[in-house]
Amino acid sequence: QVQLVESGGGLVQAGGSLRLSCAASGRTLSDYAMGWFRQAPGKEREFVAAISRTGGMTYYADSVKGRFTISRDNAKITVYLQMNSLKPEDTAVYYCAARRGIVVVTTSYDNWGQGTQVTVSS
Repeated sequence: QVQLVESGGGLVQAGGSLRLSCAASGRTLSDYAMGWFRQAPGKEREFVAAISRTGGMTYYADSVKGRFTISRDNAKITVYLQMNSLKPEDTAVYYCAARRGIVVVTTSYDNWGQGTQVTVSS
């Protein structure tokens, strides 16, 4: 098991930026593919971005492509989500997730953080 703690959420105006961080503990982060997901009120949890164990491959939802960037620092056992040009529709609770093995763009992750709220005002 790996424990995940997200931070960096908050309130921002449309067009602004935020950087989310996901700190891991309990295991070597390089063993895990990592993903970011979000869930808005009344909606299902959806994929946002994912990164392979080495960081060599990244994947994005169409809705965030070109605006969000996922990265990882295995030495610091932290994964980041840089969010630029934020829109009101990006408002959601954002979750970090980890899974052993290959990276996937579904919710098939074994370890989840508690989430951090991102609110984008218009």
